[in-house]
Formats: sequence, C-alpha cells, structure tokens
Amino acid sequence: MVQIYYDRDADLGVFNSKTIAVMGYGSQGHAQAQNLCDSGLNVIVGLREKSTRWAQAENDGLKVMIVADAAKAADVIQILLPDEVQSKVYYAEIEQGLETGNALVFSHGFNIHYNQIVPPKDVDVYMVAPKSPGHLVRRTYKENAGVPGLIAIFQDATGKAHNMALAHAKGVGCTRAGVIETTFREETETDLFGEQVDLCGGVTSLIKTSFEVLVEAGYQPEMAYFETLHELKLIVDLIHEGGLEKMWYSVSNTAEYGGLTVGPKIINEQSREAMCDALKRIQNGEFAREFVFEGQTNKAVLTAMERQEREHPVEVVGKKLRAMMPWLNSELNEE
Repeated sequence: MVQIYYDRDADLGVFNSKTIAVMGYGSQGHAQAQNLCDSGLNVIVGLREKSTRWAQAENDGLKVMIVADAAKAADVIQILLPDEVQSKVYYAEIEQGLETGNALVFSHGFNIHYNQIVPPKDVDVYMVAPKSPGHLVRRTYKENAGVPGLIAIFQDATGKAHNMALAHAKGVGCTRAGVIETTFREETETDLFGEQVDLCGGVTSLIKTSFEVLVEAGYQPEMAYFETLHELKLIVDLIHEGGLEKMWYSVSNTAEYGGLTVGPKIINEQSREAMCDALKRIQNGEFAREFVFEGQTNKAVLTAMERQEREHPVEVVGKKLRAMMPWLNSELNEE
C-alpha cells in the first residue's frame, strides 16, 4: 500500500542554519522559492547576470545572486532550469560550488536518470516534484492549502536525505495535500510517457486530426473548432474533478453511449502498440538521446514543428474565435 506523507511527517528544523539556492525563477522556480521563503527557510535565487527575472525575484523579497555564487553560498541547491540546459549550467557553474554533505534537488528526474548530470558521491540527491503548474503551487500555498507532490531519493550520502526531502516538500506546501514516494526512474519515465502519449502529444494530435476530418467533410472550420477543441476543457474539468465516472454521469446519454462505443475504435490496438513503442523509447534512452541532441543543434527541429503548429488551420481559426472570448486570457493569467 502506498504511504502518503503529510505535514506531521516532516520537520523543517532539518534546514536550520542551511541556505537553499533555487536555480531558476520560471514557473516552478518562482513558486517554490517564494513558498520556501514564506515557510521560514533561508532562500536565495541563482540566475544568470542579465536575467530578465532578476528584478522580479528581488521585488518578491528574495536575495538574488549569479548561479556560481549562489552554488557556493548554499548548502542545498535546487535546479529548476529547463531540462535541456541543466547539464551545461551544472558543469559550468554549479559543480565547483558543491561541498561534501551538500544536497542537490530536482523537480524532474530527467538529467539524473539519463546521466546528463552525474553528481559526486558525497552529496545528497533528492527530488521534490509538485504535481501542478507553478502558479497553482504558489496560489494554493497562499490559500493555506497545497498541491500533492512526489519525493524521491537518488543518493543518500548523509543519511538525512529522506528527512530533507520531506521537509523540502513541506516548505513548498506539498505535505499539506499529501506526498507520495517514488524513484527518479519511475517519475521520469511516467512523466515523459504522459506528456508524449496523452497529455500533450496524444491530445493535440487527436484535436488536429478530428478537426481536419470535419473540415474535409465540408463542415465550417468554426463549428469544427468548437466541437473538437473548445469544448474539451468542459470534459477535462469534469474528469479532473471526479474521474471518468463524474464525466460520464454529467454528459448526455447520447454522448455517453457514443463515447463508450466509438472511443475504443479510435484509440485501438494499433494506438496501444504505438504507446508501447513510445514507452520503450523512453525506457531505453532513445528519446533522451534525441532530445539532448536537439538541444545541441539549437532546437532546429522543434522550432520548425512549432511553426507548423502555429500555422495549422485549427490554430488560425482558433485565434479568431478566442478573440470573441476575452475572459479566456484573464483565466490563463490568474496567479
């Protein structure tokens, strides 16, 4: 049975007299750094010298230093930079600041699991991964709540890594909702699989293809947009709130019968085989090698695919229709 850790299981006292450096101030960086600070911990932020985030972090009441200086000043170094730049920054600016007994912290296991960062044996390496975008990590904390999270221990040099991971999760606010223990391998591989097969890759391909089928059959692009993209949020919100059961209960009998009978014909055995192939590429490191190489070539393929995505008809018509719904932007920008 999975054990879930809560506030009572974590002691912030393990960070007494320790300094935590949060490297990066993006979605997760700004949220976790502020939450840790508001939890009474000594936090500094590490950024490149001309970072546009520097003033923002200072305005939020945090001390900011260049990455190399922050690494030297800290006992606990949390790397919240994009996956594709973590290794470069680590070896250029962080590694030389590590001392015996320090801790390296991640919120995603990619660089550790795929050996892009190989830490020295005399430091702790653990993960604290909120299961939420950064703005919700921050918002729920300020509401005296929190989002669920994960912890994982990769290296326990001091014998205190587990207690530190729990305390770190408490400082971020995750133990208010509950924290589950996993491994770097499990978190990395399941996270990549979900992104590629379902949450990002699968759903966007499903939207574009269903949109194309309707338009090619002679239906208005605007009607196709509403039915294949716009209304998806209504369904996802129901699933998010109460699982598949609440969604099926909430939609019409027509939608339920049609969905249950036709859905398995769309996501079929051929789809399952493609999912298994995607998982194998994640497990054997093929995807990681491809992604690392993409970063080394200035993201040429990704940039081209981003342009193609922007030019897809569902995006073209979508921009026009979203302009009729100004409340959408205010929802996206909520803090």
